[in-house]
Amino acid sequence: MPLSPIRRAAPAADVPAPTRAALAGTGLLLRHGGRPVVHGVSLTLRPGHVTALVGPNGSGKSTLLRALCRLHPIGGGRVTLDRTGEAASERDTALLGNREFAREVTLFSQSRPAPQGLTVQEVTAFGRHPYRRGFAGPSVEDREAVERAMALTGVGDMADRPVGELSGGEMQRVWLAACLAQDTGVVLLDEPTNHLDLRYQIETLDLVRDLAGRHGTAVGIVLHDLDQAARVADTLALMASGRIHAVGPPAAVLTAENIGEVYGIEVEVDTNPRTGRLRIDPVGRHDPAG
Repeated sequence: MPLSPIRRAAPAADVPAPTRAALAGTGLLLRHGGRPVVHGVSLTLRPGHVTALVGPNGSGKSTLLRALCRLHPIGGGRVTLDRTGEAASERDTALLGNREFAREVTLFSQSRPAPQGLTVQEVTAFGRHPYRRGFAGPSVEDREAVERAMALTGVGDMADRPVGELSGGEMQRVWLAACLAQDTGVVLLDEPTNHLDLRYQIETLDLVRDLAGRHGTAVGIVLHDLDQAARVADTLALMASGRIHAVGPPAAVLTAENIGEVYGIEVEVDTNPRTGRLRIDPVGRHDPAG
């Protein structure tokens, strides 16, 4: 069965502004097994804005994302949520109930098991759990959110298929649909293009841009591919050894000097003359010009 294309999100006017939120981590100290792995990092995710975290393996970017989503304990600092942009309205996320927090923030993580015996539609409906009341069945809003999320991620044609039959890339998109069905003002994505072929990598990045630009969502995304990060981000944070080495617009952060210092490899950085996007070309030992 052919797969549906990922469809464009609805215009921002369809989403009331008060549902959007900003998420901020301030002075975060994070540990693994008692060893500090993130050292006093501060980062703000703003509505209508994509913030990408990049850096080598072990730089702390995924740990930072999980801490923002309350899935990694915080050894110092705080995470706050703010709907209005006024300091007086900030709420410490540690003080929010699980259901309240899940209506504000969702995380797409790298590894999730494929539940057996469920269909694509049933797994997508997991995202509506924060809105369920007791043993009541799904509401009209729940069903609409699930249908919309499946259409956005291109899995609508697979709604009745058992998830046990899906490829890794297809399952990746189903879990992304579940996150979108949660309908939060903050979306955190940890390597969402892993396991996807080229077409769905690009369409997923386009969807991320639509979430921010058309829905006003605050998006934080971890990516390994620097070209993809430059393509999707408004702000890019380059991490190294648990600290932010550089932060700002992609063109200001992804310089040959910064990348060389963080990754320990020579690169050439230029701009595609047709699209205006950055191009990052690592120089290896077998480079023809070497």
